[in-house]
Amino acid sequence: MSADFDLVIRGGTVADGSGGPLREDDVAILNGRIAHVGRVGGSGREEIDAKGLLVTPGFVDVHTHYDGQLTWSERLSPSSSHGVTTVVTGNCGVGFAPCRERDREKLVRLMEGIEDIPEIVMTEGLPWDWESFPDFLNSVEKRPHDIDYAVMLPHSPLRVFAMGQRAVNLEPATEADRAQMRVLAKEAMLAGAVGFATSRNILHKGSDGGFAPSMRAGEDELTEIARGLADAGRGNLQAITITDDQRIEDYELLHRVAKAAGRPLSYTLIPMQECPNLWREVLGAIARENHAGADVKAQVFNRPGGMILGLETDHHPFVAHRPYRERLAALPLAERVAQMRRPDVRAAVLTPDGSADQPFGAPTPRFDQLFALGEPANYEPDRSTSVAALAAARGVSPYEVAYDLLLENDGRAKLILAMTSYMDRNLDIVLELLKQRDTVLGLGDGGAHYGLLCDASYPTTTLAHWARDRRGERLGLAEAVRMLTSDPAGLYRFRDRGRLAPGLKADVNIIDMDRLALPAPEIVHDLPAGGRRLSQRAEGYVATLVSGVTIQRGGEDTGARPGRLVRDAGL
Repeated sequence: MSADFDLVIRGGTVADGSGGPLREDDVAILNGRIAHVGRVGGSGREEIDAKGLLVTPGFVDVHTHYDGQLTWSERLSPSSSHGVTTVVTGNCGVGFAPCRERDREKLVRLMEGIEDIPEIVMTEGLPWDWESFPDFLNSVEKRPHDIDYAVMLPHSPLRVFAMGQRAVNLEPATEADRAQMRVLAKEAMLAGAVGFATSRNILHKGSDGGFAPSMRAGEDELTEIARGLADAGRGNLQAITITDDQRIEDYELLHRVAKAAGRPLSYTLIPMQECPNLWREVLGAIARENHAGADVKAQVFNRPGGMILGLETDHHPFVAHRPYRERLAALPLAERVAQMRRPDVRAAVLTPDGSADQPFGAPTPRFDQLFALGEPANYEPDRSTSVAALAAARGVSPYEVAYDLLLENDGRAKLILAMTSYMDRNLDIVLELLKQRDTVLGLGDGGAHYGLLCDASYPTTTLAHWARDRRGERLGLAEAVRMLTSDPAGLYRFRDRGRLAPGLKADVNIIDMDRLALPAPEIVHDLPAGGRRLSQRAEGYVATLVSGVTIQRGGEDTGARPGRLVRDAGL
C-alpha cells in the first residue's frame, strides 16, 4: 500500500508561527509543501515521532551578509545550524554587485573593513563571473545551497558602478547619476532582488579608512533610487544610520524617502549609551508614520551589541600592548598559552607601557562592560560578574582578571564586550523593543564579522534564553517562535513561508527544548585560502527541513541542498 504523504511528523508540540496557542498535533508534508496540520490518519513514506518535541516553521533571518559565502560555499552556516531556512543578504548597502572589473578591489576593501572579511578570502573565493546585478543572481543560483536566500541590491556597489571614483570620494550624484541608479534599481528588482539597502553609518569604513560610498548620499539620490523600486512595483528599503550626532532627523529622512516612493522601509535600531532615549523617539516617529499609512519597521537584536574577545580572535585587552605584540602574538596558540603562564611573561605583559591603554580602539577599556562568555554562552551576564567587578572584589587590576580569563580552556575561552543595548547591565530595554508592534527581530549579520562576533546564532538565544531560561520576564514560547518566523517573513512579503499551514513551503524545525543549548563560539578554518572565522553550533535541533527535505539531523549536515534563490517575493 502506497504512502499518503512524503513525511508525517507525529504528536509534536506545534508552534505554527502565528503566535497562537501551542497544540499537540501532526504535520503532514507532500511535494515540498505542508499538506495538513492536525490529526493525520494517513501514512507517510517517512514518519518522525515528535512526542515531547517542539515543531515550528523554519526561521527567517532578514539581516545577513552572505553575499560572498553564497559564491564559495554550499552551506550558509552558522545560520542553518540554528534552524534558519531563509536568509536575506545584501544588507547595510554593501555587497559585490553590480561591479565592473576595474572596481573589484574597491568593493573588496570595503567588505574587508566593514564586514571583517579578510581580503585573501575574497580574492580566493569570489568567482567574479558577473558585472550586473542580474548576473550576480544568476551566478549564486548556479551553486546548490542548504537553505533559501534572498538578495538585496546594495547601495555602495550601485553607486560605484554609476559614478566610479567619484562615489568613493563621496561626491554628490549628478542628475544623470541618479537617473542611471534608478534604472539599475528597477532592473535589479525585476531580476529578483527583494529590496535596496543603504548605509549612513560613520563606523562603516573600508580597510583603507574611507567611508562607505553611500555614507553621504543625498536625499535626492536615495529618493530617486527608491523610485526605481516603485517603477518595478516591488522591493523593500533597508538602512542603517549612525552619525556623529545621532538624531531623530536621521530617521525622518529615511521616512521621507520611503513615503516618496511608496515602498516599505526597515532600519537598524540599537539603544546606545551616547543617546539613551533616541530609540523611544524613533519608535514614536515610526508609529506616527504607520498611523498615516506608511509601512516602517525597526530591526532590533535580542543580545548585547559588541564583540567577542579571545586569544584566537581579532581583539582582546592586550593586542596593542607591546610585550604581547612583540613576544607572543605570532606564536601558535598552545605555545602562546604556555608562555603566558610563565610568571615573568605575565609580569611583563601586565606592566603598563602606555600601549595597553588602547584596546578595542578606545582610549580606555570598558572593563565594566567586559564579561566571561562562559559555557554554555551567557549573553545576559550579571553586573557582578564583569571584569571590573571581579577585579574590585579581589583587589587586583582588571587587566589581571582579563589575563587569567583569557587563559582558561587552554586559551580558547571567550569574553564578551557588551557595548550596546546593555546600559543597565541587563536586557530589559531589549525586551521592551522585542514586544513593540513596529519592530522585527534580526541583525544576526551571518556571513560577516568573522573575527569579531557570531551573532547568527540568535534564534537559539531566542528560544533557550528568552522563552525558557531568563531570570525575570520572558517571552512566551509561541510568541518567540512568531518573532523568528511569520514576523520576519512578513517584512519581506515571503507569503509562502513563516507558518505551518496547508499549502505553504515545508520549512520545518523539530526541536528538543529540554536539550536546546548554545555553546560558546569557536574558531574554525573553513573559508577560502584556509581563512578563519568564529562559528557557533547548537544542541537540541533534532531536524531542520527545507521544502520537505531534511538538511540537518541531530545537528549534523545531511548533505542535502534544497535551498533556492527567492526571486518571487517583495511585491
